[in-house]
Amino acid sequence: MENNSTLKRLRNRYRMVILNEDTYEEVTRFRLSRWGVYTVFSVLFILMTGLTAALIIFTPLKYYLPGVGMGSAHQVKELRELKMRTDSMEHALKIQDNYLNNIQKVLSGKVISLDTNKLALPKLENSDD
Repeated sequence: MENNSTLKRLRNRYRMVILNEDTYEEVTRFRLSRWGVYTVFSVLFILMTGLTAALIIFTPLKYYLPGVGMGSAHQVKELRELKMRTDSMEHALKIQDNYLNNIQKVLSGKVISLDTNKLALPKLENSDD
């Protein structure tokens, strides 16, 4: 019985009339049912969701959303490897720059530091004796 009454309520027709407030003249009228309104809003929701998903998937907009534009696991692995290579090349470049700066200082005579440490050299035995 309740099923039948719910179905009846969904199919009941209603009239929506839009009036001009100043003259109370009827501008337009609609015949609606709850089922029709539910259907229209459901279709609109599905279309808007689909359009939003298409906009994100098929445009560069996905790269601005965290987690969406990352790509496949293979691309993430390649990105990680490239980052490690870049870091190691940067480190090697710093060492090389430091080395070249030190050589320039030595050649220009700016850095003269004497090594005052005593070396412990083994004594040589004379085989002549």
